[in-house]
Amino acid sequence: MTENCIERNKRLNTEKKIADFRVKQKLDYDFKIKYAEARAWEFYNHPDVAGNCYVAVGGLDSITLLMFLRKIGIDVPAISVSILEDKSIQNVHRQLGVQALKPLKSKVQVIREFGWPVLSKEIAGKISLLQNPSPKNATVRHAIITGETGEYGGYRKNTRMKLSQKWLEKFGGYENEKKLSFCYLFEARFAAPRN
Repeated sequence: MTENCIERNKRLNTEKKIADFRVKQKLDYDFKIKYAEARAWEFYNHPDVAGNCYVAVGGLDSITLLMFLRKIGIDVPAISVSILEDKSIQNVHRQLGVQALKPLKSKVQVIREFGWPVLSKEIAGKISLLQNPSPKNATVRHAIITGETGEYGGYRKNTRMKLSQKWLEKFGGYENEKKLSFCYLFEARFAAPRN
């Protein structure tokens, strides 16, 4: 039997790591910059890396990382599949000297096959799981619909796994109708009144 997330967190000493992170969060900005610089150089000079690395550029976070690395003297190549991005983003990538890679599919093919991204990646991923049900993703779909994690998630309820009700109603899919109907009935009969 596989371990659940509570058992895994104990094994990995997650509580201590979170506590350490919270301490670092409270440190002043100048310390954080020096700490980030030291960690970047530590990674760049690690024997397994030895300067052989790159930044995969897509959005603002990776551009910020690229600019930070260049500012501290780590000049690594930047790559992107920019052709799939908006023209304004492609212009920024060109200005930064990002090397464009050729995608496996054209932007039109991606949109036709996967649709247009309107929501967050997290919400879109959950909707995709709901609309493509299989025995392998039944437990995850249950958590998305109800917020209950089951054995693997430590039997927690009302977790962040639950998809917002408005998205469940719009994108729940035929296969999930019985479970959604049950959830509505359960909430109507047993849920605490909301203020």
